Amino acid sequence: MVKSNHERWHQTKAVIGRMIRQLKSTLVHSAVQIGGKTPAPNSCDMIRSGELSKYPLAILDKLLTVYGKDGACAYDIGCAFTKTLGNSSLGPRARQLGFRLMVGAFHGHAHNRKCQLDWHPVYIMGTGHSEGEGCEHIFSASNALARGTRHASTFHWHQTIEQHFTFWNDDKYAALSNFLWNHHREALKLVQILTAELTAIKAELNIVDEDFPHYLQEELAYLDSLKQPPARDQICICYVEALDELAEQRTDWDSARQAANNALTGIAASSLEKINQALAQAHICHTEALVAHVEIQLAVEARWEIGGPEYNQFKMEARLGKYRTALNELEHLVVM
Repeated sequence: MVKSNHERWHQTKAVIGRMIRQLKSTLVHSAVQIGGKTPAPNSCDMIRSGELSKYPLAILDKLLTVYGKDGACAYDIGCAFTKTLGNSSLGPRARQLGFRLMVGAFHGHAHNRKCQLDWHPVYIMGTGHSEGEGCEHIFSASNALARGTRHASTFHWHQTIEQHFTFWNDDKYAALSNFLWNHHREALKLVQILTAELTAIKAELNIVDEDFPHYLQEELAYLDSLKQPPARDQICICYVEALDELAEQRTDWDSARQAANNALTGIAASSLEKINQALAQAHICHTEALVAHVEIQLAVEARWEIGGPEYNQFKMEARLGKYRTALNELEHLVVM
């Protein structure tokens, strides 16, 4: 039996209504469980609302209450969220307790170098070897639940999640002694090895411990002052690119002229070759004008030769710029 569009619309509307009610009940149920006897008390479903600022603020309120002074928390946007925390009602208490936000080592690769110097755990005293990505390990362990809960009811959805984290918590608790022992032994070994290596490096370079913070401050000052490459360097890179384009177009011009000279006497073929030759000549004239204009800006007396020292220097700068741009984009795509 073929159903009318009107009937289909009413059925679709009913299904959507049930889904919305289910999501609402899921959100409320999870909110009730916060602080209760759940395996992960500081968690809730964010299906309906998305990742709003109120959720990390609620978690930070819990962390400040439980752990007190000199605490730290890694958040994928901890650099930007610090302002939100400071402007919230938790700001005075967080400052009083010396609370510190940072960006996890994994998500830090999507941030620029200056941000990493301020927020990466490796540059923050007291973080040790923590990468600040504990939640990612939990997410990785719970990803297998997605296919079993996608179309489940609200009850079975939460039942599956609660069972998973109950067993996960029991397994972690059972292995806690070995975990602490192995990590303690590994930490002692690393302290011994790295201390010896660092002592040798400091003796070889004739530096002391107080020099390392100065190096970071110098790098920060350099990055603050270097918003863009010097104007002359940018023009030189444009000049090199224009020279490459001119050389390529001259090659095309020579090919077009050779083809025109070797063309048959047919009218159609001859006309086509002449058109290509005229276009190639027009491109050369345009690029010649661009090269001449850049040479005036740089006060170049003799045109740089392709393969010369000045050309090679800024050709490498252009390649490095493209490489860094591609690398930053790749790291951003991998993380995000």
